Amino acid sequence: MNRPFTTFFSRGLCPLAAGLALALLSGCAATQSQTSANPDDPWEGFNRGVFAFNETVDRYALKPLSQGYRFVTPDPVEAGVGNFFSNLGEIRTTLNSLLQGKGSNASASTGRFVLNSTVGLLGLFDVATPMGLSVRDEDFGQTLATWGVGEGPYLVLPLLGPSTVRDTGGLPVDMYTYPVTYVEHDPTRLSLSALRTIDTRAGLLEQEKLIQGDRYTFIRDSWLQRRRFEVSDGELGEDPFASDDFDLEGSDFDDAFAE
Repeated sequence: MNRPFTTFFSRGLCPLAAGLALALLSGCAATQSQTSANPDDPWEGFNRGVFAFNETVDRYALKPLSQGYRFVTPDPVEAGVGNFFSNLGEIRTTLNSLLQGKGSNASASTGRFVLNSTVGLLGLFDVATPMGLSVRDEDFGQTLATWGVGEGPYLVLPLLGPSTVRDTGGLPVDMYTYPVTYVEHDPTRLSLSALRTIDTRAGLLEQEKLIQGDRYTFIRDSWLQRRRFEVSDGELGEDPFASDDFDLEGSDFDDAFAE
């Protein structure tokens, strides 16, 4: 886990650990009849326990903060914040595109970073997209897939959310390719990390209304489908989450913490 996150939660480690332990016990105690037999999710009892813990943290902390942020922040300012953090992610995309042998995507990502960092005033304005310069976001989990590493079981991480064994293995590299990690001034680094997390969560407030049925199953299946679409560069067909009617991107919430 990265330095900003361990620092942020160090003071509350004991109560969080106790809550997580209770959640895991309740999840592991779930009977087979309470969970669906999904071959992608052999650790469902464990995952449901962690999911319940994450939901509690979100319900009583992250979601209320995000709703307050959405209420007080003008839309142009909120868009600028999102653009700023998205622009920092171009460095990760460039590196992983090179590791995957995707030279054109790496070039486009580099161009976006240069344009948005200069003309776009440190990334606050996305001037590259209207110019037709778009890319596919890439991370080290996708790079591992390109190198032949199997996906592995679905895994819900404490505080980080949906993942797989392969994507979890890629988190340390993603952390070290995100510029905020290298900010030495602790208050600034923590403030940026918190702002990015809250901004990302605020962006999901409308999408979560689309969740139907069992919340855990819906998020798991949606996240896996979207993630496989990203890993295959769309070769599995059209992106089912690209329309205006359905734009749930579970990976956004996960990426909020993977710095």
